[in-house]
Amino acid sequence: MAIKINVQYGHPTDPDAFEKYYAETHLPLAAQMTGISRMELCKVVGTPDGSPSDVYRTAELWWDSPEDMEKTMSSPEGQATVADLANFATGGVNVFISTVD
Repeated sequence: MAIKINVQYGHPTDPDAFEKYYAETHLPLAAQMTGISRMELCKVVGTPDGSPSDVYRTAELWWDSPEDMEKTMSSPEGQATVADLANFATGGVNVFISTVD
């Protein structure tokens, strides 16, 4: 059963600082994690009715099994990536795990 971690970032207090840190520090840190089968990074542009979203960016990290996800996220690289969220997600962050049907 495929499984994924969903990350939803709220609007940061300084979008330029967020983007710089995200690109230059957080993503290279996340790239050190092994075992991920797919990763999608998105910048939210709005909602279906055209109004602004309360979400600024999203990330989805996919694995082939819950065991693969647990191995990745319990590794030093996985733990460092999670710990890094507090360093730049000034608009808050919502992280949850989903099974893929």
